[in-house]
Amino acid sequence: MFIWDFILGDVMNQIIDWAYGQIVGFLADFFANMGNMGVELFEMSWVQSIVLFFSYLAWSLYGTGLIVSVFETGIEYQNGRGSIRDAGLNAIKGFMAVSLFTIVPIELYKLSVNLQASLTAGITGYGTGINELASSIIANLNTVGDITSVGSSGIFGGLSMITSPFMALFIIVLMGYAVIKVFFANLKRGGILLIQIAVGSLYMFSVPRGYIDGFIQWSKQIIGLCLTTFLQATILTAGLMVVKDHALLGLGLMLSAGEVPRVAGAFGLDTSTRANVMSAVYTAQAAVNTTKTIVQTVPK
Repeated sequence: MFIWDFILGDVMNQIIDWAYGQIVGFLADFFANMGNMGVELFEMSWVQSIVLFFSYLAWSLYGTGLIVSVFETGIEYQNGRGSIRDAGLNAIKGFMAVSLFTIVPIELYKLSVNLQASLTAGITGYGTGINELASSIIANLNTVGDITSVGSSGIFGGLSMITSPFMALFIIVLMGYAVIKVFFANLKRGGILLIQIAVGSLYMFSVPRGYIDGFIQWSKQIIGLCLTTFLQATILTAGLMVVKDHALLGLGLMLSAGEVPRVAGAFGLDTSTRANVMSAVYTAQAAVNTTKTIVQTVPK
């Protein structure tokens, strides 16, 4: 039994060391590409063409909604309920909305990414971003002889008494999971913002008619997306900084970065597109039905 335990123990240690090397190598290659935050998407010519198409669609819907608003105001004015002042204010609101809905979200998203990069560089104190900070941790892990020496190497603070290789491997996997989750969440936000701009064009029929609740909810989702982009990377960077002094507390911060969208949604800044798309579809259906009603009423 002693011989078998010795052989199995040696084989298991080699397997763990191999897994440790593969995971650290994967994270090293992954962190080298962490500078991409989705902003580059809007610098592509075909994406700019898509944004321009939905801008033209929004202008056409705004013009249609403005004509419908004039007819509705005239009908209500005959019944003593119409207000030319309110109709004019709604037309101005719609003009501002259709002029800025493709510009402000992109610029606000770029601002949140640039502000996050500057803040994380200030948090680290070395003028580097999250990718350099994470890469330095991986470089320190590569200098460790084997996985059993991770606890005593000082890379993870407060875990000097760890002797189990499984615990050290679990901490590394957990750190990689938190970073990768935030990275892909930030990476897909460029596409989500493009979808929200496309959906936002459908609200331009309702805004000049005075129905702005859907557009306000759309604006909240844009703000929530930019706020989430800023907070997630900032909290993740803070967790990576704390890992060196207190590993478990740092891992807690890193994992909490993934909960930012849920917390923001609880306070009215929902970043999901499901409710937004359904509201826009309902708005488009209402626009078609209202236009048909106006067309049928005018000849009479």
